[in-house]
Amino acid sequence: MTYIDASGMDYRQLNAAIRDCSGDASVTDCYGQRFIGAGLEEGNLSITGTPGNALGAYLNGACIEVRGNAQDAVGDTMNAGRIVIHGSIGDAAGYAMRGGELYVEGNAGYRAGIHMKAYGDKLPVMVIGGKAGSFLGEYQAGGIIIVLGLTDGPRPIVSNFPCTGMHGGKLYIRSDCKKLLLPKQVIARPASRKDMNEVRDYLHTFCQLFGGNCDALLRQPFTVITPNSSNPYKQLYVTN
Repeated sequence: MTYIDASGMDYRQLNAAIRDCSGDASVTDCYGQRFIGAGLEEGNLSITGTPGNALGAYLNGACIEVRGNAQDAVGDTMNAGRIVIHGSIGDAAGYAMRGGELYVEGNAGYRAGIHMKAYGDKLPVMVIGGKAGSFLGEYQAGGIIIVLGLTDGPRPIVSNFPCTGMHGGKLYIRSDCKKLLLPKQVIARPASRKDMNEVRDYLHTFCQLFGGNCDALLRQPFTVITPNSSNPYKQLYVTN
């Protein structure tokens, strides 16, 4: 394990120090440095503090765990690996994500999962423990997004305009979604036992990471949202 004190480092210096590590690394006093772990292929990277934009962009197999919040574009275009955030994240998390897993204990900002897509045999998965901002799953083309709404506060579990332009993948929301306004190109229905079996392992991992009772979560009502197969615009999109 290599220990890196990020205080006083700019993002170039910090990322160079991470690349020079031969194995796992632990970063402390991280405050806003960008592109941390970009393209990282192996090893475990532990971060204490608040990493800046594009944490784990193009991640390709490594595991990044943050003890704190993270800023915008977490997991941008990640290909493989895992990102775990013990806090909340900013906007555009998982942008064009095409593989790997992203687990967030708290809330997500706007446009989480925008352009998320399954690629080849890869299935990207994002689990948001709290609530999500507007335009969740915008232009989603593949993969799975799960929103649990476990955080307190007056905001709805999902804010305005979810699934705008969605043409692939699935969105699971721990809610009956009766007050959620959805576009016509998607279908919302109560999640079946088969649906919940599909996400059981991801919920189990979430509870292992952050605490909670997976069986209790599975017994609660979820809504699954998918593209409408009769959507006349679906044929205009390419999902890979």
